[in-house]
Amino acid sequence: MRDYVVFTDRRLNAVNVQGITGKKRAYTSLPWAKVQAWPVETAGKLDLDSELELWFSGLGKVRLEFKGKVDIRTIGQLIGSYALR
Repeated sequence: MRDYVVFTDRRLNAVNVQGITGKKRAYTSLPWAKVQAWPVETAGKLDLDSELELWFSGLGKVRLEFKGKVDIRTIGQLIGSYALR
C-alpha cells in the first residue's frame, strides 16, 4: 500500500506516492462542498475490491479503489453527511 486517502469533515485528501523509493508524493485536497454525486460499488464474492467515484463541480470524476475488507457503505454515508451540509 503506497497511495492513501484521508477523510476529514471538510475535505478528502489523497496522497499519490510516486517513484521507486516513494520519496516523491503528489497531494490532492478536494472539498466536500464541491461534491455533486458519489456512486459506490461494493465488493463481491470473488472481487474483493470496492470502488468509490466522486463527481466534483469544476473538476469532474475522481475514482478511488479500496483493496481488501473496507466498509464502503459507511464511507458513502459519511460522504453524504459531509457533502449535504
